[in-house]
Amino acid sequence: MLNQTRKFFNLLLVCLWCLGLFSYTLPALADGTEPLEERVLSIIRNHPEVIIESVQNYQRQQQQQKESLQKAVLQRMKVDPQAFIGDSPTRGSRDEKIVLFMFSDFQCPFCALASETVKAFMNQYGDRVTLVYKHLPLSIHPQAPGAAKAAYAAGQQGRFWQYYDGLFAHQKELGEDLYRELAEDYDLDLEQFDRDRNSAAARAAIAADVQLAESLLIQGTPFFALNGKSLSGAVPLETFEKALKE
Repeated sequence: MLNQTRKFFNLLLVCLWCLGLFSYTLPALADGTEPLEERVLSIIRNHPEVIIESVQNYQRQQQQQKESLQKAVLQRMKVDPQAFIGDSPTRGSRDEKIVLFMFSDFQCPFCALASETVKAFMNQYGDRVTLVYKHLPLSIHPQAPGAAKAAYAAGQQGRFWQYYDGLFAHQKELGEDLYRELAEDYDLDLEQFDRDRNSAAARAAIAADVQLAESLLIQGTPFFALNGKSLSGAVPLETFEKALKE
């Protein structure tokens, strides 16, 4: 009986997800029997474990599907990294055989911590690894989009990585004054700097990085992809080294 109830409820749950049946009051059946809504509510009251199990199964299926999609993109990034590098800033090895993709937000405190770990990793393995920066300004950080555009503009004059260091070093001061100050410190052409950071090209480059992040189903920053492996958060140096060896 319970198995039949579970099967019935699984089918019902699909209908509820798709059609939102609970937002409507169903009429009584034409033959005068108990309304379908009352029957459904009765089943839920008598077997609450069924709805919990069904929801958990649905969540597991969704998570498995997300992981499968992410793994597919990570594998393509491992096999053909050049197709994903594009015009993004790079440093380290020029052969691009082993690539560390870094998705980061200049206002994210965890990204600032991770930048120090990445620096230590590249100092040790930069002759073998190519570091690629991908912009992922989060909506919860109001200064992140402006910082990303400023860093892009600095990159157009060959100063991305210096500007990157400057933004993280002065993360608490992010804003227009800092962007201009850093541009002056790195001897950038200020007219070109302003033109580039406000350009359609800057918006398109950042949007392309965000789109790649969405295909990877990234939930937050920092996020790294190395050798087909995903690494999330301000992970320790040993985690990068393990992924590199694998």
